[in-house]
Amino acid sequence: MYSENAWKKYNEKEIKEVMDFSEGYKDFLTKGKTERACVQLALAMAKEKGFCDLDEIIKAGQPLKAGDKVYALNMNKNIALFVIGKKPLEEGLRVLGAHIDSPRLDLKQNPLYEGEGFALFDTHYYGGIKKYQWVTMPLSLHGVVIKKDGTKIDLVIGEKEEDPIFFISDLLIHLAADQLKKDGRKVIEGENLDVTIGSIPLKDKEKDGVKANILRILKDTYGIEPEDFLSAEIEVVPSGKARDCGLDRSMVMGYGHDDRVCAYTSLAAILEVEDCQYTNCCFLVDKEEIGSVGATGAQSLFMENTIAEVMARMGEESLLKTRRALTNTKMLSSDVSAGVDPLYVSVSEKKNAAYLGKGIVFNKYTGARGKSGCNDANPEYMAELRRILDDGKINYQTAELGKVDQGGGGTIAYIMGNYTMNVIDAGVPVMNMHAPWEVVSKADVYEAYRAYKAFLSQI
Repeated sequence: MYSENAWKKYNEKEIKEVMDFSEGYKDFLTKGKTERACVQLALAMAKEKGFCDLDEIIKAGQPLKAGDKVYALNMNKNIALFVIGKKPLEEGLRVLGAHIDSPRLDLKQNPLYEGEGFALFDTHYYGGIKKYQWVTMPLSLHGVVIKKDGTKIDLVIGEKEEDPIFFISDLLIHLAADQLKKDGRKVIEGENLDVTIGSIPLKDKEKDGVKANILRILKDTYGIEPEDFLSAEIEVVPSGKARDCGLDRSMVMGYGHDDRVCAYTSLAAILEVEDCQYTNCCFLVDKEEIGSVGATGAQSLFMENTIAEVMARMGEESLLKTRRALTNTKMLSSDVSAGVDPLYVSVSEKKNAAYLGKGIVFNKYTGARGKSGCNDANPEYMAELRRILDDGKINYQTAELGKVDQGGGGTIAYIMGNYTMNVIDAGVPVMNMHAPWEVVSKADVYEAYRAYKAFLSQI
């Protein structure tokens, strides 16, 4: 059902299914504000569905067979789920790949300082953001602190009603004449994205009394010493739950739709697979927002190594067979696309743009300007996908990421394409993308879930 509004086809029962599915997604989005949190949520959901730890199977020397369900973790920031199919892995897998990192602010390794009677945390922003969007709003702290003895302290401050929240200040309008003359990129400077965390000085402390008081609170309440920040990973994110949006409750507003909306729908799809011809995989990765680099990004060897381990448990231990499996794999790079904004229509090319409510979006290519840095999917593959979605009466659309010279962006698709597998970007259109609060249509979330299920079971 190409380029049609999905809401028009739903009957009363189907609308309830759409709304009910979004409740699970909102809960995931509210709780999964970091990569580690998303992995833990995915892991709990997978274990409930009978997925077993691949590492334990390897240690026990157990074989894998059709119907088995396994998971693999990487540094608590990646998870790969497999449902073993009837065909040899050498013939390829069917993969849904999404990223679970989102734009945010990270605390620096030496973050705490005092200025003008306030204690602040120094930050370094992560991913592409409009810096001015992050000021004067409620913020929370999420992350982990690892002490020298290996003790892990999980930190979530600012989400419960009784928790304190934090903020980044901005210049009052009465004194902002010079600030408002600046280019939008510099209205708020990166080094000014520091989070205010306190203002009461420690008694009898002449210098940096507020900082000293915060250090006391951190030690007494959370067991954190100043040096522990050296081995901490603390993220500053918007405080609050994902919420229904619109009088008709047709949308969801929340932090991190990019790309947790595709991660959740991909995860939900594979958790329902019981019987498949080709081995199914859901691959959730980190670091996409900064180039998919490092040990937990899509450019790492985690996926390749894990597939090799699965093949070894199936008696297909061979580098050549692993290469063949990757080449014969078909993948949906489950990532979001830019939804048309009625207030900023001029940046979109209307007949090649994504609209909220019209279903999952296929981006044949992303990149920038002259397709720089993009994956460009084969038309033969797109034809297969069209057939599957039309047969399933699933709403879909195609789009580019804005007008040709307007900007652009990238996904993990080109990285997976390096294996010579068939891969295309397929995800949910988002408004306010990369803002602290983004918006999606519940219909698109549901149609993406249906599309991912159909992909896993029919191709």
